[in-house]
Amino acid sequence: MMSCSTSGVKSPFMATARQTANLALRLPWGGLRKCSSLFAKSPAAQLPRRAVFAHTAAQPVAASTMLSMENLNFDNTFVRELPADPELQNNTRQVYGSLFSYVSPTPTSTEPYLVAYSREVCELLDLDPAECERPEFPLIMSGSAPLPGSKPYAQCYGGHQFGTWAGQLGDGRAITLGEVVNRAGQRWELQLKGAGKTPYSRRADGRAVMRSSVREYVASEAMHHLGIPTTRALSLVGTGDQVLRDMFYNGNARFEPGAVVCRVAPSFVRFGTFQLPVSRGDADVGLVKQAADYVIRHHYPHLKGDAKCYAKLLEEVAVRTAELVTHWQGVGFVHGVLNTDNMSILGLTIDYGPYGFMDKFDPYYTPNVTDFQGRRYAYRNQPEIGQWNCVMLGNALLQAGLMSKEEAEAGLNKYSEVLTTKYNTRMATKLGLRSYDRTLTVELMKLMYSDEADFTNTFRALGSITSAAPEGGEKDIPEQLRAAISAASTTEWTSEKEGAWLQWLAAFRARLREDGMSDVERKAMQDAVNPKFIPRQHLLQYAIEGVEAGDFSELNRLMDVLKRPYDEQPAADPKYSGVPPEEMVRPGVCVLSCSS
Repeated sequence: MMSCSTSGVKSPFMATARQTANLALRLPWGGLRKCSSLFAKSPAAQLPRRAVFAHTAAQPVAASTMLSMENLNFDNTFVRELPADPELQNNTRQVYGSLFSYVSPTPTSTEPYLVAYSREVCELLDLDPAECERPEFPLIMSGSAPLPGSKPYAQCYGGHQFGTWAGQLGDGRAITLGEVVNRAGQRWELQLKGAGKTPYSRRADGRAVMRSSVREYVASEAMHHLGIPTTRALSLVGTGDQVLRDMFYNGNARFEPGAVVCRVAPSFVRFGTFQLPVSRGDADVGLVKQAADYVIRHHYPHLKGDAKCYAKLLEEVAVRTAELVTHWQGVGFVHGVLNTDNMSILGLTIDYGPYGFMDKFDPYYTPNVTDFQGRRYAYRNQPEIGQWNCVMLGNALLQAGLMSKEEAEAGLNKYSEVLTTKYNTRMATKLGLRSYDRTLTVELMKLMYSDEADFTNTFRALGSITSAAPEGGEKDIPEQLRAAISAASTTEWTSEKEGAWLQWLAAFRARLREDGMSDVERKAMQDAVNPKFIPRQHLLQYAIEGVEAGDFSELNRLMDVLKRPYDEQPAADPKYSGVPPEEMVRPGVCVLSCSS
């Protein structure tokens, strides 16, 4: 058995040139910097010269109160309250003075079909799940027929891509249908991804293929069940047409089945929504305040009327982003494309492209082949990139005159404070400790890295370690832990490795006894944060291959397992908690590109 690896780096804890004396903290994956130093050094590289420096759980709803598609309660505030592009033609262009463009989905000439839908997301919308079985549903959710009450549009925004300012980006293949307000007063935007061209499609076709759509649908729901803030997915629909894609940009383009995911979130506003107007100077900079006022009015209403509302908005976004990154690090999730246009103003995981959950532990792991050279978005770098992106948001708000530099720095410094505290707490809980033990944690990660231990299964196995010292001392590694260490490893098991793990186990048990928590209580605490089931790359590929062949059963089984990631689920097929077999360790499964 093998596992995905993309690193040839010798040590996971080597300091980089950027990790100098101005670090605000040091963590096992690397370090964060004080925001004042980032502000001071970022101008030229971050924005054009004009810049100064640059899950809500569903509550059960009675069947009698559920709604049909025709009766969903739309309240389309985004298009009602914010400036629209006056040009109504759907042609690719630069859009100025506007935060969105009206655009309708482009129907295909084929017959769309339903692949899957989420009953839980139906409940969020007060939508009767039986509506998803209607023949009209795949037509509407593929963009081939209009949804009553909707007012479709595509957002205009910019962003930094791999650290370089990219100018106008926008929703190139995402079309928001509108905002549904449920009976609890919660606002949910419905957005079709892959429903055709928009003014922001540039040279692309606005479509999406089935493989990437399955991955987005699964991740959206799986992350929710892992307890990680995320956009959701209502449905996955096949369009019936064929879409030409070159997966690795190497000239080997082929036709793939098309698909559309209906994504659901309270808002799809991004960091880049605020960046683009600033980059364009005085004519557009007022859009920043309009966007900020809108976000505060509808998504941070407790800040309304506060004289420091914009500074507090930045602080809350920084805090939410830090908490989100901590969640990712805790389960070994790597987003893959943490550009500023892929950062949610609400602190949600958004835009599931070439993401991945680590199999064997590798701090330099990235599932995105586009990132192989610099590994900017690798696992160990996500905390610092999250901070960098927040600073870019601060740049935009500052340049728009919404706060002082001192206010921006004060808010942004909360990022490192929160991330450090949350990370320490998360790692202590993963190890079953009452408080964070840096030495124990770092030594474990060093062993996991050198011996290619499976990240998920190793932490899960630690919950089964008893605190009592074995008679005669540590002589054998418990079976479950040994399996987690060796199942994905390609290195030879030696007596030196055995000795290193036994030494760590002895220190671990000693700390457990010092804490004095019962084994039963501790295991329950650990199992609640160390999942047994995650959407591994090879499991996603099994589901993709089934769906492409017209068999949706594997996707349904995977979704059922992922609804209870922290439960033991003894009846579940062992493949759902195992490392990938050798034949699944290949490009297109373990590593992907942005081509989707």
